[in-house]
Amino acid sequence: MSVNLSQSETRSGILLKQFKNCRQQTERICAPLELEDHVPQPMVDVSPPKWHLAHTTWFFEQFLLSTFIPGYSPYDPDFAYLFNSYYNNAGDRVLRPNRGLMSRPPVREVLAYRKHVTDQVMTFIASGEASQEALDIVLLGINHEQQHQELLVYDIKYILGHQPTFPVYGNAYQLTAENQQQQWISMKEGIYDIGFSGKGFCYDNEQKQHRVFLEPYQVSNKLVTNGEYLQFINSGAYQDFNLWHADGWDFIQSQELKAPLYWHHTAGKWKQYTFNGFAPVNPELPVQHISFYEASAYAAWKGTRLPTEFEWEAASDHFSWGQLWEWTGSAYLPYPGFKKAPGALGEYNGKFMVNQHVLKGASITTPEGHSRNTYRNFFAPPSRWIFSGIRLARTL
Repeated sequence: MSVNLSQSETRSGILLKQFKNCRQQTERICAPLELEDHVPQPMVDVSPPKWHLAHTTWFFEQFLLSTFIPGYSPYDPDFAYLFNSYYNNAGDRVLRPNRGLMSRPPVREVLAYRKHVTDQVMTFIASGEASQEALDIVLLGINHEQQHQELLVYDIKYILGHQPTFPVYGNAYQLTAENQQQQWISMKEGIYDIGFSGKGFCYDNEQKQHRVFLEPYQVSNKLVTNGEYLQFINSGAYQDFNLWHADGWDFIQSQELKAPLYWHHTAGKWKQYTFNGFAPVNPELPVQHISFYEASAYAAWKGTRLPTEFEWEAASDHFSWGQLWEWTGSAYLPYPGFKKAPGALGEYNGKFMVNQHVLKGASITTPEGHSRNTYRNFFAPPSRWIFSGIRLARTL
């Protein structure tokens, strides 16, 4: 018993520090914002920063405090309705497109809500009364909030990037040029282990580990650059239906797209919105904010393709990654042996396994320690506001 108690206390101490750091980091991300920046929702996929601050708080209140502390009273009974995201098992909620209509509660009340729940969770963890099941929820909640930290950066950039004056956010989240010469990494045919195994945290969609057979292939050791993508644009590729999936062609036609998100052609030159404001497109940097449709069309134009998620994972030890999430050619589907958890937490990943594509790697917005080569990110093919890029592959 003493050994188990010691292990529990050690885990509690670690989680207490991680929880505190996580909560502070979310608020640091919002620190450069004006009060008014916390409310807009320029498109359905973007959630207001105020909503992120509240939703990540509601998650801990709903799944930890209300579940494991007898007699716990929610901070405000309306907040479950206002700040639930997609958990049908947790009750009714404001529709996603309407999150930006909520001027109330004000930001100051959301911050007070955050402080209340943060204090309650820290007291609960420090008490030594939290079961291993409760500590598992703390760990899940930390990872959940880290996911929202990344989404928060996406959404802040979209909000600021659609202001007429292109306001400056700051020096954070800047890409760097990959200086290595472009080369093709050859991978032999064979059976490879895919998915998470061992100790540590992972999401249910990374399990269970299984074997796949891969034919011989090659994958690029670096991401596609702005300069290379400019050649694609200048070739007339956005006007050539032969390069695009039917859905992709319909998408770029309906949206009248001619370049990546945040690019603007002014005075005969391409410029783009960055967190440092409006700047010329740097041809040496990796191209970012690319939809699956655009990534696939570029690969077709180059006579190559996107790697499958299995090819990417098998080859990931041979190249650096972490600047941008990388589109794969794989649909987001369950691995063999995948089991959806019961209740609301079972809605976390499983119900999205349709009409989504897998991205692998990480990005400059990914929280430290929150990336691994088995991580399966997923978004719908038209998604462009995410920090996404292109790595090419080809069949031997």
